Amino acid sequence: MIGGRAAEARRSLHPHTPSSRMTDSQKILLVDDHELVRSALKGMLDRDDAFEVVGEASSADEALVVVGEFAPDIVVMDIDMPGMICFGAVAQMRATLPDLKVIFLSAFFHDHYIEQALKVGASGYVVKGDPPSFLFDALREVAAGGSYFSKQVRSRIVCEDGTNVTTTEAGTRAASLTNREVEVLRYLARGLSKKEIAKQMHISVKTVEHHTTSVMRKLDIHDRVELARYAIREGLAEA
Repeated sequence: MIGGRAAEARRSLHPHTPSSRMTDSQKILLVDDHELVRSALKGMLDRDDAFEVVGEASSADEALVVVGEFAPDIVVMDIDMPGMICFGAVAQMRATLPDLKVIFLSAFFHDHYIEQALKVGASGYVVKGDPPSFLFDALREVAAGGSYFSKQVRSRIVCEDGTNVTTTEAGTRAASLTNREVEVLRYLARGLSKKEIAKQMHISVKTVEHHTTSVMRKLDIHDRVELARYAIREGLAEA
């Protein structure tokens, strides 16, 4: 199954052969479902010898399959894409590649997104409305071992003893959900069946049922329609 997915992903990916790049340039994998966005980003990065775009992917599913093949230093990933939830994909990537750095690039900066980005170990979060130079600042900062968050994102983060938490999520019911529970909730809000969710997340239907039960208990919502409404209202269904 993995071999088939990888082959399919390669057809929709665009590997880039390095030319006169600096040997110590940072290898970048671009993940966005809009080809125009990827093309614009690649065009900008190609003008800076500090970076080398080694590949592109149009979904988190594709990125998850081929990230090992491209061996990037940094993944620049959109949040709102069809298919697999990006945060779940990043969690799996970093479980096998702990040194991989990830910068989320999105038009949205809901507290839920920021919280999940921090939970999966993102090194940066750049808002698409920012000037292009901000992405270069983020890439340089992250490449040097630091982190970079857009102003809108930083305003929603409180740093306490080195731990990042979103200011408005602390104390809410949603804050008690695990990464997997939030992922299941998002898929439920999209209208996927438990069997479809299990396939998407590569887990058993029984595990999906366990997560669903836990989500309902923590949120004190015991109806799937109400769960979907909650997720949409809280901005959880958009990614």
